[in-house]
Amino acid sequence: MKTTFGKQNYQIFIAGIVLIILGYLLMIGGGSDDPNVFNPAIFDTQRITIAPMVCLLGFIVVIAGIMWRPKTAAAQQSAKTDSVKN
Repeated sequence: MKTTFGKQNYQIFIAGIVLIILGYLLMIGGGSDDPNVFNPAIFDTQRITIAPMVCLLGFIVVIAGIMWRPKTAAAQQSAKTDSVKN
C-alpha cells in the first residue's frame, strides 16, 4: 500500500513542528508576578522579533514538507541517462 507522504515528507514536517514549538518557547516569560509592577522584559528582541520569525520559518517548513514530492525511480533514471548523453 502506497502512502500519500514518504519518509522524507514526515521528516521535513517534524522539523517544522519542532521549529514552531521552539518559537513558542522563545516567547515564554517576561511577565511579572505582581500585576502592579511593569516588567520591560516582555519587549525583548527575543520575544518580539526572533520568536515570531522562528515560528514563521516553522510554518514555511511544514508547508514545504507537505508539498515536497520526491523524485520517482523513472525520473531518476531519465536524469541519469540525460547526464550520460551529455
